[in-house]
Amino acid sequence: MISFANDYLEGAHEKVLQRLIETNMEQEHGYGSDSFTKQAIENIKEVIECQDASVRFLVGGTQTNQIVIDALLNKFEGVLAPETGHINVREAGAIEYSGHKVLTLPSVNGKISAHSVKEYLEVFNADETKEHMVLPGMVYISFPTEYGTLYTYEELEDLSRVCHDNQLPLFIDGARLGYGLVSEKSEVTIQDIARFSDVFYIGGTKIGALCGEAVVFTKNNEPKHFISTVKQHGALLAKGRLLGVQFLELFTNNLYFDISQHAVAMSLKIKQAFLDRGYELFFDSPTNQQFIIMTNDQVDKLKQHVSFAIWEKYDNDRMVVRFATSWGTLEKNVDELISYL
Repeated sequence: MISFANDYLEGAHEKVLQRLIETNMEQEHGYGSDSFTKQAIENIKEVIECQDASVRFLVGGTQTNQIVIDALLNKFEGVLAPETGHINVREAGAIEYSGHKVLTLPSVNGKISAHSVKEYLEVFNADETKEHMVLPGMVYISFPTEYGTLYTYEELEDLSRVCHDNQLPLFIDGARLGYGLVSEKSEVTIQDIARFSDVFYIGGTKIGALCGEAVVFTKNNEPKHFISTVKQHGALLAKGRLLGVQFLELFTNNLYFDISQHAVAMSLKIKQAFLDRGYELFFDSPTNQQFIIMTNDQVDKLKQHVSFAIWEKYDNDRMVVRFATSWGTLEKNVDELISYL
C-alpha cells in the first residue's frame, strides 16, 4: 500500500547516507565539537547571511520546541501560540510538562496576526490581577503552518515588530521550513526568517535527514548555559557528529532546497488532481501538505489502497483528510493515488 500519511516516511536522502558512510570511521570529538558540525554551522550561517548567529543541533521537533521554549522563559512565563499550533495540539503537553503554559490565540488559516498579539498584551497588562496570571514571555509560530499555509512578508514583519516592541522573543518552528521557502507563493527567504525571528530552527527530520533540527539563535541571544539546559533535558547527543554530518551535506550545493522543491511539486500535482475531479480544499496550501474535504464513503474507498491522515470531522457526512509529500515521494506513487480518485 502506498502512503501519504506524513512527511517522514522515508529514511534519509542518499547523499546524506553516503556522507555518513564516508565519514564513519573518522575519529572525532563528541557533543557537537567535531569538525563536521563546525563546518555545518559555518555553512548555515553563510546561507542565512547571519554571521552572529549561534547554531545548535537537536534530534527532533518536539524536543527542540520544548527545550528552546524552556530555555527562553522564566518559570512564571508562558508562550503565545496559534490555537492550531503544533505545540498546542500535537505534542502531548510537552511544553506544559516543562512547566510553561501554552497561551493560545485565535488563528486564521493556521496563522496569528500581529494585531492579535498586541491585543492580548494590552488586555493582559490592563488587568489589575496580572501578577496572579501566566505572563506571556514569547511568541511561537511555524513556517509553514500546521495547515501548510504561509505567512506573508508583511505579516512576519509586523509580528516581528510587535514582539520587538514588547521585548518578546519570536520563535519560528521550521520543521517543514524548506517546503515553505521553496513554494512559489512564498514571499520570504531564509534570510528574512533569520532577520525577523529571534530564534528559529531548520527542520531536517522531515527534509532529507534521518533525524535532526538545526536551532538558530539570530540576535547574539543564545540563552546562558544553553547546552547545560539541553543536557538537563537528556537531549545532548554524545555522537553529535551524526547530526553535524547530515546538515553539512544538506547545506552543501543547495541540497536542502533542491529536495524541498520536489516535495512541493508532488504535492501540487496531488492538489490539482483533486481539484480536477471536483473535490473541495479545506485550506489552499502551496506547500507539501494538502487538506481535502471528502465524503465518508470516499474516505472508506480510498483507504483500501492508500494510507493518509484523517485530520478532523467536517460535518456528519464529510471529513478533512491530509496528504503529505516529502523529498522522497515517488511520482509513480502520486500517479497511483490519482488513479484511485
